[in-house]
Amino acid sequence: ELWDKVSYAAWACADPGIQFHTTINDWHTCPAGGEIRASNPCSEYMFLDDTACNLSSLNLMAFRKAGPASSSAAVGHQNSSFDVPAFEHAVRLWTIVLEISVMMAQFPSKEIAQLSYDYRTLGLGFANLGGLLMSAGIPYDSREGRAIAGAISALMTGAAYSASAEMAGELGAFPEYAANSDAMLRVIRNHARAARGETAGYENLSTPPVPLDLEAIPDELLSGRALAEAAGRVWDDALSMGKEFGFRNAQATVIAPTGTIGLVMDCDTTGVEPDFALVKFKTLAGGGYFKIINRCV
Repeated sequence: ELWDKVSYAAWACADPGIQFHTTINDWHTCPAGGEIRASNPCSEYMFLDDTACNLSSLNLMAFRKAGPASSSAAVGHQNSSFDVPAFEHAVRLWTIVLEISVMMAQFPSKEIAQLSYDYRTLGLGFANLGGLLMSAGIPYDSREGRAIAGAISALMTGAAYSASAEMAGELGAFPEYAANSDAMLRVIRNHARAARGETAGYENLSTPPVPLDLEAIPDELLSGRALAEAAGRVWDDALSMGKEFGFRNAQATVIAPTGTIGLVMDCDTTGVEPDFALVKFKTLAGGGYFKIINRCV
């Protein structure tokens, strides 16, 4: 009964309702700085008190390449591919951009400014996952859909940490890295295991994670095999370079709702959410409304 009330309250206000403290801190890269006690209001950013990160989102549909019809494609699926090298390049580029933004940003308090410099947390994410899956004819709530979402997420985060380690080799690690190096490398190793689809061998976790479902990633849809291979490779790169140089950033990626900027980016769906409806009416603050039509389908 209590859990039903918690769930209903979170749904009714459309904001995060609860966080699982043990699990979140099991994946905390900087426990020497204290526990993660809360998130920002939209719940994409979870880190130490008095820290902040700058957000940036990549539109996944920009990396979809439509292909000719194929007899090998499953019924209902459009033959399309995902440009894995371009996506990996974009992630690396925007990780560098966000790293630069740490020094250029303005912060609301002296404490937040200082800790943002000490930890240099970044917030690279993606939008339009629902649009990408719909355009390929893949159900959002399916094993295939979850596996592709996991592979894209793993590729993005692994490539971002790899770029962060590369920058650390040139510029040095974030100031608080030395005090947290053992914990952060443990977290990176656990991420790498999950990206390889491993079910055992995780270090100091209270709850085993759900690893990447490699068997469910379709070869012929959205470059599934290339996605899976790249996801494993970038985490191996991040780990090997991280051992040598450390990391420039204590945290690299988040998945923000991207509601407003998603409209500006011409996304049919927001961060990782499915579409609310194929035709939506958005009420404007100054009065009136406008119609948003899903163009993917």
